[in-house]
Amino acid sequence: MSEEIKEQYEKIFRYCFFKVHDREAAEDITQETFLRFLESPNYTDMNKELRYLYTIAGNLCADHFRKRQAEELSENIPDDYDLEDCILTNAALGSAIKSLPQEDRELVVLRYINDVPVSVLAELYGISRFKMGRRIKCILDDLRKSFKG
Repeated sequence: MSEEIKEQYEKIFRYCFFKVHDREAAEDITQETFLRFLESPNYTDMNKELRYLYTIAGNLCADHFRKRQAEELSENIPDDYDLEDCILTNAALGSAIKSLPQEDRELVVLRYINDVPVSVLAELYGISRFKMGRRIKCILDDLRKSFKG
């Protein structure tokens, strides 16, 4: 496996975790993503591997929700997890991001947490780079307004 692909593992994991909100499921989906990527005949086209990885991961996350059955919420919170500090630290940003539409939240995660280039996002969503740039700018403007409001 090339070094470029290895570098994407953590980014794909974060993307999957953002989508499924379950560490174990995200790890499984990430591993399955890379297995499918390496087994596919499209693997030879290395110019678009990042887009292809996100497409596979997105499809596997969607499959995860189709298979998932209703589960009870766990009351067990690990001892080393400072819930109060986490809530206080992230309340404003979390509320602002949650107010965004699902697709906009996904773009924020991909662009600013996973550092996915605008050109790759544009290809992934099937729009021009310039339109994607404007869309991300609008999303950031909406986030700024929600902080001021």
